[in-house]
Amino acid sequence: MLSKQMEKALNEQIALEAYASFLYLSMASWCELEGLEGCAKFMHRQSAEERDHMLRIFNYVNERDSHALTPQIKQPPLKFKSAVTLFEQVYKHEQKVTASINKIVGLCYKTDDFTTLHFLQWYVEEQREEEALMRSILDRINIIGEGPQSLYYIDQEIEKINAAEEAAEAAGEEAA
Repeated sequence: MLSKQMEKALNEQIALEAYASFLYLSMASWCELEGLEGCAKFMHRQSAEERDHMLRIFNYVNERDSHALTPQIKQPPLKFKSAVTLFEQVYKHEQKVTASINKIVGLCYKTDDFTTLHFLQWYVEEQREEEALMRSILDRINIIGEGPQSLYYIDQEIEKINAAEEAAEAAGEEAA
């Protein structure tokens, strides 16, 4: 069984992951309205991934004979200034998620909860990958620059990332 302190921390993480899922879904909708199909597809994938992250923690809490809570989700923003600011917001949110995971890892050491520590190692690596991906997207956007025609090239770059992710997923399914 998890300590009450760990249960609370993990339930807070569940809420953070759920919010990320809805934030990215809102971003996908905005991208679709702006004609950024590649960006919309990317954000839909990110939304689904965040939901999976949430459910993984949710199930873990229950497996540990504790009580996973279904979070109340506040309304994420519906409009964004630009594709650039959208991806900057994604990067900042991923940094917030990383800080939260790191805080829980610290709690694991403080409370000698090595089972949860082991469980969270996947999240530590996942967050490193997420932050690196968002930084690379922002780097590409900065190289392309801002402007009406730039949106086309930004969307094309994101579509390349989508294609690479789909290929990696297909390769993983074939190996399984």
